[in-house]
Amino acid sequence: MIPKIQELINQAQDRYLASDELGLMESYVSSLPDRLKLYKLIRDREIDILQSVADQVPSELPNVTVEDLELGIKNLVLVLRYSSMAMLLNDENFLKERLLSWLEGIMSMRDLRRLNDTLYKLLNQTLRQQFSPSQLALLQPLITAAQVTLIY
Repeated sequence: MIPKIQELINQAQDRYLASDELGLMESYVSSLPDRLKLYKLIRDREIDILQSVADQVPSELPNVTVEDLELGIKNLVLVLRYSSMAMLLNDENFLKERLLSWLEGIMSMRDLRRLNDTLYKLLNQTLRQQFSPSQLALLQPLITAAQVTLIY
């Protein structure tokens, strides 16, 4: 949304914003307190969320190596952080431009599809336990975009 807001501001340098343009800006501004609150919650709970995921992996995938698990969790940390920032900005392109194309290239070097599938399943379960449905609605589409990119 920030690029859209910047575009609106640039377009309105010699005129007032139209009603629909103001509506876009009002929508973003009114959702900002909820986005900020969720961003702070994710930041403060990141270690607990990811530790919960990491602790459950061995029972789901008993043959996973420590090296692969560490790599998977490191990538999941990046996905959670970039998804959180994209959620705060309300800008899915931020996630795509900054993270997903890079991660897609990294992940294609090793076959970690089964591990990634398990990590995202466990992450989604943990997020559902930690956050309200309205909070999940802000974050989930971004996590899903990362999941789709890395698994399929």
